[in-house]
Amino acid sequence: MFLAILATVVGLAALAWSADRFVDGAAAVARYLGMPSLLVGMLVIGFGTSAPELVVSGFAAAGGQPELAFGNALGSSIANIGLILGVTAIVTPVLVHRGIVRKELPVLLGVTVLLGVLMLDRQLSRADAVVLVVVLAALITWSILEARRAPGDSLAKDVEAEAVEHPLSRKAAWIWLGAGLVMLVISSRVLVWGAVGIATELGWSELVIGLTVVALGTSAPELASSIAAARKGQNDLALGNVIGSNLFNTLGVVGLAGLIAPAGVSSELLTRDIPVALAFALALVLFALWPLGRGRVTRIEGGLLVIGYVVYMAVLFATA
Repeated sequence: MFLAILATVVGLAALAWSADRFVDGAAAVARYLGMPSLLVGMLVIGFGTSAPELVVSGFAAAGGQPELAFGNALGSSIANIGLILGVTAIVTPVLVHRGIVRKELPVLLGVTVLLGVLMLDRQLSRADAVVLVVVLAALITWSILEARRAPGDSLAKDVEAEAVEHPLSRKAAWIWLGAGLVMLVISSRVLVWGAVGIATELGWSELVIGLTVVALGTSAPELASSIAAARKGQNDLALGNVIGSNLFNTLGVVGLAGLIAPAGVSSELLTRDIPVALAFALALVLFALWPLGRGRVTRIEGGLLVIGYVVYMAVLFATA
């Protein structure tokens, strides 16, 4: 048990460190290769912040632990809204633009419903996984086209400012890219081994371990980056980081796990966890439209999100 806990803690810490190095290196390499700042922000950094969930779930699925993979993806999505956005809003209210309410949030609700519909037969087949990945590719293409139409895109400006503030030489960029990727793989393997060991010792399901310990650990980079962005007044990054990560978790992470190893889906996932993920997404829409918030997620609403997340965690542990 001690070794399993130690492996989980070390794996989570190494995962957070390597994800940062990988994103920094990948973003710098992409800029040196001439990729526009907008694409660096949307593809390299957007995918990179979800790299921990992607790699962990990929190894879990390949190792015959599909529930750990599904739990990690859904648990991270729930933590992104309930914990990360909630804490961020408590630190400073998060502005929600009308465009996000009109486009991104309905898309988030739609893909969550889509995941539930695909899993209604208690299976995630390769055909289901292909549907998820194709929808993700379509959303990425649509997002790029929409962003290129918008003059002076704020995300591109933020990426350029970050490059000036934290420059990397060409050699350092390639080193961080390679080292970060290697450490991502190693730390993910260690984390999965430790998480499965803890679940076995405590008699918990791999789904619960994925929804709690693993999901919290893989979501740690988003918590730090969202709070930092909100403090700098970069609300687009704070909220966009959460929505983008949730879309990628639901479509990309679950889709990859299904492509690697089609698997059965537990009843708890259908009746408890997917509805909870949908409820948090709906709460975000209501808070954004609520007249008193004036297009913001206020500190009170952030507190309600955190309370909801704590209650969900308590239910998971109580029924584990």
